[in-house]
Amino acid sequence: MSVERVLQQRSNNQCELCGSSEKLGVYNVPSSPKDGDEAAILVCNTCNSQIENPDQRDPNHWRCLNDSMWSTVPAVQVMAYRMLQRLKAEGWPQDLIDMMYMEEDQLAWAKAEGDGVDTSNQLVHRDSNGVVLQAGDSVVLIKDLKVKGSSLVAKQGAAVRRISLDHENEKYIEGKVDGQQIVIITDYVKKI
Repeated sequence: MSVERVLQQRSNNQCELCGSSEKLGVYNVPSSPKDGDEAAILVCNTCNSQIENPDQRDPNHWRCLNDSMWSTVPAVQVMAYRMLQRLKAEGWPQDLIDMMYMEEDQLAWAKAEGDGVDTSNQLVHRDSNGVVLQAGDSVVLIKDLKVKGSSLVAKQGAAVRRISLDHENEKYIEGKVDGQQIVIITDYVKKI
C-alpha cells in the first residue's frame, strides 16, 4: 500500500495538523529517523505552504495545534512542536509547548531542525550594510585601516578572503591582509 493511502486511512482523509479535508498531500517531516508513513504526515495545501514559507504564516491558522499536538502519531507531534516553536513570539504557543509531552527520541527529532534551540545569546556578525557575515566569507575594506602594533596600513578596497569570526564579540572578524593576519572591525568592511 502506498504511503499516501496509509496516511489517508490514518488521518481519515483530513489534514493531520488542522483537520481540513481539501487539497491534501504527503509532507515528509525533515530529519526523520524513520522512513515511509512513519516519517510523513498528510497536510492540506494551506498548512504545507505556511510550513515552507515563513512569510506566508498566519498565526491564527495554527491555533489548530491545540488539538493536533495531542495526536498519537509521532510525526504529527514533531510538526506540531516545530510549528509552535516557530510561532513562539506570538505568546500563546509557549503555553501549548509547556503542556506537550514527548518521548526523548521524538523530542530529539523535533529539535533536529533547530526549532526550540535558544539563539538569543548567539552572536551575529554584520558588515557595514547590515549583511550577516559567516566564517569563510570574503569582504572588502571600505576605508584605510592602520594596523595596531605594526607599520601596515590596510588600504581601502583590499579584499579579505576566508574570514573567521570572533566568538566573543560580534564586531570583530579576522583575516589576512598583505599576508598578515589581523583583527578587523565589522563596521569597516562590506561583504563581497
